[in-house]
Amino acid sequence: MSAGVSVKKRIVLWGTGVVGSMVLTEILRHPLYELVGVGVSNPDKVGKDAGDLCGQAKTGVLATNSVNELIALRPDAVVHYGPTAQFADENIRVISAFLRAGIDVCSTAMTPWVYPEIKQLPGVWRDPITEACAAGGASCFTTGIDPGFANDLFPMSLMGLCGEVKSVRASELLDYTDYEGDYEFEMGIGHPPEFQALLEHPDLLIMAWGPTVPMIARAAGIELDTITTTWDKWVTPEDRPCAKGIIKAGTVAAIRFTINGIYRDREVITLEHVNRIGLDAAPEWPAGTRDDVYRVDIIGSPSISQETSFRFTDGSGRAPAVAGCLATGMRALNAVPAVNALPPGWVTALDLPLIPGAGTIR
Repeated sequence: MSAGVSVKKRIVLWGTGVVGSMVLTEILRHPLYELVGVGVSNPDKVGKDAGDLCGQAKTGVLATNSVNELIALRPDAVVHYGPTAQFADENIRVISAFLRAGIDVCSTAMTPWVYPEIKQLPGVWRDPITEACAAGGASCFTTGIDPGFANDLFPMSLMGLCGEVKSVRASELLDYTDYEGDYEFEMGIGHPPEFQALLEHPDLLIMAWGPTVPMIARAAGIELDTITTTWDKWVTPEDRPCAKGIIKAGTVAAIRFTINGIYRDREVITLEHVNRIGLDAAPEWPAGTRDDVYRVDIIGSPSISQETSFRFTDGSGRAPAVAGCLATGMRALNAVPAVNALPPGWVTALDLPLIPGAGTIR
């Protein structure tokens, strides 16, 4: 299908959690997209009007948990805001069904798919999608914020302004005080320091959070010698309130990890996370010039620093993390015309043209 922006794209949206419900609102008022279906996994949402699911007026589009019903609508694409890779089997079931039916999918769920060529990705997570794309002649694009555009689109765009890059670092520097997502088991926040978090395992950390390291290397035309990781914890001396309760004194209230691409015995690509409960936690660790930012630092010719923050300025009081979630969802939606125009198969940030957000100024 043509990537031209004059014809509305018929969209099915799957998943109406935090990200999906915000994107649903944007689709309903966007001049270049038409909502034709909504998929949900929560049985309590089945049969509800899409407008009710995002606080808007009635639309006449009713939510369903039937993939077959949504396939029968023959949309131009599915924007998929399903659960994390913790629920890989369900994500693969839903996404592969659309792909086999010849329907392109743009998703934020399985962040290891940001760069599916990463060697740590198990075949059971890669092969079914590869086969489904081939069977249906469809394409699958996965994005996120980190992993995602904050450490693929941003740094690679800036690298294109340089004559030489000695090193590139992409950092997430966030206060998790108001964050309600999962971090206890995954990152160990709120646990005693001796607790080993899931992501402390290097291969798992690289697979889950590091796929853009080999992606950047490929874009730069190099092959990394190896990928390494670091993991540090900061223990709070006092209780710290947060959206999920109290982080007690003597437990971990901040974590810092890096995923490092090594080339010719030096660190050339670094992804860094500093996630705190409270801006004063781990004061010696990196912080942005503003609160809650994504930062890119390039040492080269020239050296470049870029800091990006996401905010709502509509008076709603919604947190920066929620604004970042909306940006994540919109990256997937706005990619639909370009993904429709590409040959079947996996799609990464390396395959996409500039996506300037056609129809956003109105």
